[in-house]
Amino acid sequence: MSAKVLHIKEAFTLESGAVLPELRIAYHTYGTLNSDGSNVVWICHALTANSDVADWWAGLVGEGRVVDPAKHFIVCANILGSCYGSSGPLSVNPATGAPYYHTFPQVTVRDIVQAHILLRRHLGIARIHLLAGGSMGGYQVLEWALAEPDAIDRLFLLCTGAAESAWGIAIHTAQRLAIEADCSWQQPSPQAGQRGLKAARAIGMLTYRNYQTFVRTQSDPDKDKTDGFRASSYINYQGDKLVNRFNAQSYWLLTKTMDSHNIARSRPADMPTLLAQLPQPTLLMGITSDILCPPEEQLFLERHMPRATYYEIDSSYGHDGFLIEFEQIGRILAEWLGRPQ
Repeated sequence: MSAKVLHIKEAFTLESGAVLPELRIAYHTYGTLNSDGSNVVWICHALTANSDVADWWAGLVGEGRVVDPAKHFIVCANILGSCYGSSGPLSVNPATGAPYYHTFPQVTVRDIVQAHILLRRHLGIARIHLLAGGSMGGYQVLEWALAEPDAIDRLFLLCTGAAESAWGIAIHTAQRLAIEADCSWQQPSPQAGQRGLKAARAIGMLTYRNYQTFVRTQSDPDKDKTDGFRASSYINYQGDKLVNRFNAQSYWLLTKTMDSHNIARSRPADMPTLLAQLPQPTLLMGITSDILCPPEEQLFLERHMPRATYYEIDSSYGHDGFLIEFEQIGRILAEWLGRPQ
């Protein structure tokens, strides 16, 4: 199923003050909005995903799954700055008639949420029954809950935090350095920086998984091997996969977007106070082996969100576990949704 696109032919002002002359928001919907509008499940995606959540989260979204189009009206929008249909570096700047490429302005998670809100209104959605997201998707959920607390009933947050950590910022900086080291990076082309993007993905894979996962799945049985190792082949394979489906300019831009994430930024209250103001019942999930956004970040949320319930999944898949451990996640989510709140 291809994405629909909402084309807003009005200026969209970013948090930085930069202005996009128009806005495109690519999105997918599944199921039907019921008569009282009480069955909306909105899922916010992470860094390199797209709006087709039934594809990349098939273990949780689909017929017979915990988020079922037969019961729910499911929405997922491609984030601003991405390369899957929403306004981003590959979009044509109407002022010049050429793609933005490197001139696309910096966006924040709050900008992304403001675009989501425009889509919510366009779709005639008054209330969101469940707002869900993992990793960068969780950043959007938290910002949206603060922006429109009365429009959202419940929150589901996986492997995420209230602010980007110094560890995350350091990783993203290393990834951008890899992209910038590609001699093609500054070219006005959708292929610019592809070799750098492959290297950036390699850095990312080391944080999405962990020592135990690589040793368990990528060790070589041949003790005499001196080259051509499985772990090396795997990293190259993952890098090539991303290069074939994503854009280096969007990747560079969106890592900056993640770096700027801090729910307390430009707000008068501190982080614990802001979290305490969120009234929604919230399901939090962490993964024991996650070294990118470890459980301590979700435990911080639990301490300060008044109606939060925390579960920790025992998985060897690290941060990527939120995209893989469908059985555990689905069981916990179904049980939590079935409880009176």
